Amino acid sequence: MNRIRTTRTTRTIREGRRDKGQVALEYIGFLPILLLVGLGGIQLGWSAYVVQQAQTAARTAARVEAREPGEGAQAGLAAIRPSLVAGAVVDVNKTPDAVRATVRLTIDSIVPGVGQKTVTRTAVMPNDDPEVTGP
Repeated sequence: MNRIRTTRTTRTIREGRRDKGQVALEYIGFLPILLLVGLGGIQLGWSAYVVQQAQTAARTAARVEAREPGEGAQAGLAAIRPSLVAGAVVDVNKTPDAVRATVRLTIDSIVPGVGQKTVTRTAVMPNDDPEVTGP
């Protein structure tokens, strides 16, 4: 009853279980690659989020500085997620025609072996200051 009939030989069910641990070993060997791909996806999403935060902060800083002189840098920092503010740099430059805000943020690495990267985004808004452009 415990015998399986094959074309070449007759063997018991127990003899067919010799490779029982092979799948576990293959899984353990593939697991680091799978984890690295997963971390790479998370790193890509985090990088896109930090770039978006830098762009939003630059637009906010330029817009606020154009309307209320001297308040742009503080508004740019307020537009950034609190955990990213520590490494943020907001530079605001005014000309008679425009306000240019530049924001630099650091992207921390999640993937081992990949260092920190810096992202820089710039936004330009027309200068709406009545003292500069007139009424």
